[in-house]
Amino acid sequence: MDSFSNPNQAMQPQPATGLSMNIGGVLPVKNLNQLHAEEKAQAESQNNRSYITNLSGHIRTQWDIMRTAKMQTVEPRLLQCMRQRKGEYDPERLSAIKQQGGSDIYLMLSANKARAASSWIRDVLSSTDGPLPYTLDATPVADLPPNKIQEAYATMRQELAQAEALGIIPSPQELEEYVEARKQMIVNDLQEEADEAITRMKRKMDDQLAEGGCTSEFGKFIDDLSTFPYAVMKGPVVRKQKTFKWVPGAAGDYVLSQADELIPTWNRVDPFMLYWAAHSTNPDDGDLIERHRLSRYDLNALIGVEGYSDIAIRAVLDEYGRGGLREWLWIDAAKSQAEGKHISSVMQNPEGLIDALQYWGSVQGKLLIEWGIDENQVEDPLAEYQIEAWLLGNWVIKAMINPDPLSRKPYYKTSYEEIPGSWLGNSPMDLVRDCQDVCNATARALVNNMGISSGPQVWVNVDRLPPGEQITQLYPWKIHQTTSDPMGASAPPVGFFQPNSLAGELMGIYEKFSVLADEYSGIPRYMTGDAAAGGAGRTASGMSMMMNNAGKTIKQVIANIDRNVITPMIDRQWFHNMKYSDDMELKGDVKVVARGASTLMIKDVAAQRRNEFLQLALNSPIAQQIVGMEGTAHLMREQAKTLDMNADKIVPAPEIVKARSAVQQAQMMVQQQAQMMQQGAQPQKGPVSPSNQQLMDGTPTTDNFSPMRMQ
Repeated sequence: MDSFSNPNQAMQPQPATGLSMNIGGVLPVKNLNQLHAEEKAQAESQNNRSYITNLSGHIRTQWDIMRTAKMQTVEPRLLQCMRQRKGEYDPERLSAIKQQGGSDIYLMLSANKARAASSWIRDVLSSTDGPLPYTLDATPVADLPPNKIQEAYATMRQELAQAEALGIIPSPQELEEYVEARKQMIVNDLQEEADEAITRMKRKMDDQLAEGGCTSEFGKFIDDLSTFPYAVMKGPVVRKQKTFKWVPGAAGDYVLSQADELIPTWNRVDPFMLYWAAHSTNPDDGDLIERHRLSRYDLNALIGVEGYSDIAIRAVLDEYGRGGLREWLWIDAAKSQAEGKHISSVMQNPEGLIDALQYWGSVQGKLLIEWGIDENQVEDPLAEYQIEAWLLGNWVIKAMINPDPLSRKPYYKTSYEEIPGSWLGNSPMDLVRDCQDVCNATARALVNNMGISSGPQVWVNVDRLPPGEQITQLYPWKIHQTTSDPMGASAPPVGFFQPNSLAGELMGIYEKFSVLADEYSGIPRYMTGDAAAGGAGRTASGMSMMMNNAGKTIKQVIANIDRNVITPMIDRQWFHNMKYSDDMELKGDVKVVARGASTLMIKDVAAQRRNEFLQLALNSPIAQQIVGMEGTAHLMREQAKTLDMNADKIVPAPEIVKARSAVQQAQMMVQQQAQMMQQGAQPQKGPVSPSNQQLMDGTPTTDNFSPMRMQ
């Protein structure tokens, strides 16, 4: 089975036949329908192979199991969170409220907490150095390649030859110190090269994140995090997109040309569209299926992308391109209704969307053999092989072994509050749901009580009303006509009483549970600008202390994002570039450390300390000698970035600063040599030791500079 034998190659279409030149020199001509029929027959022959049909059945079985499990527990909870965020009752509860009569008011307590959580997370994760808050670090000590060692030997021989020409002969101790200093200089130069490679890699990755839509999709991910029990990001996924480039024209000028380009992309995964095995706790812990709704444009964009079968995609477009294909589920109608969409238009599928199942799962090698794969392609029948397959109706448009060497899936999941051992966590909607219900009940009772107690209640003895008397309206100066009591009783025919107002008591209950919502969610109301914070909140320092204490909860949320989403996502992007990028300058002795969110929690303090250190470097002569021009330029460049300035226009590039420093050092050396020649000073000469001579020959005796020691 060649689609599984090569991790980077899926089912490949066979060459088209029927258009070759025959012996008589006549070219057979076929119309478009005949060509389509041949292409479809070829696609059906490929799709009907035993291992493809068996794989299709396996995906269907897993899909039924995962869909049933999610339908029973997860999907009702997702709908509940969505309606709670929008400020709507569940249909069953709304029906019960209307049967009782009165108000159906819904207070937007949960929506306010969700907005505050999203804004708070965005503020903490805001980065002035790229689309996402992360950093890349080089290894502590870079390896010395052999060519660098030889260059170092050549440089030392040249410098010692120049010194001998000037009559300067170093002693053995001076020579050893010189070799050690030269070694340290080379190590520093290599470390600078590694840092420059890190900078280039960071710049490239930031550009990829921006072009791949990561910034906007990450914002949607944050909204999901503050609404649903889990939120998921996905990427990098290579997709074909149309781009514009300036290319040389016929007249020697440049013209704008449109081209298709394969670029890595990222997207937020709809929580309703992801299904997982019952035992899973994270995306890499078991089988996974993502349900897609693809348009004809989306399918056409997959043609030509490595790993997809072009023939199968064209067959899908031919079979479902007009009417579409829907894996219709009850959750689709419920979700559309919760989103405010018209259900009938969704069920009719006017856009002709085609549902696709993207399967990620572990398959035993023995099962792959039973599906028809060559036994030579399966090293161990009892081993597990991670595969990716796309199923559209009866068509498998992609089937390949997961190309990731660690068999990781490109999905990253986290929750506002993680629950160990569970895929589902708690969102702010879950944390404040009880408080929201009590506040809603209190608000309904308050509105009903206010309506009842807004005026007097009237009772009337209808036996004493004259014929035609209206008793349905009450207005000032109304005259009530009555007859005499036939029983001779003295009871009045009309009476008034005022219902009690319970507004104060109900407002107290509401206030108590709204405060509990602050405590349960970890998002106090003063974080959204409420000025009613008493006690310590009346002073600036007290308010700062309260906000720092409240930030402890959000720090845990940020840590979840950093550990479960940003770190693995950036690490996978780095691996993608290291494996597929043709730019060799981006590759080297580099270790990736994605830190991002956790380090941004102290960004204000770090900015203050950075400014203090910069002032010390600028104002202290001793610090200037230690840091040097290059170090000072680096500090100024980093400080300019925090001020949202163009650092390249303010501080020269490191190469320019280094060149200026080299020119100044050369000028100083020329001046010193000129002064020595004018004064007639003769340097002290010493004998040429064996060590010196061996170094001049390129074979130093000390092992301080050997490749083994340097590595």
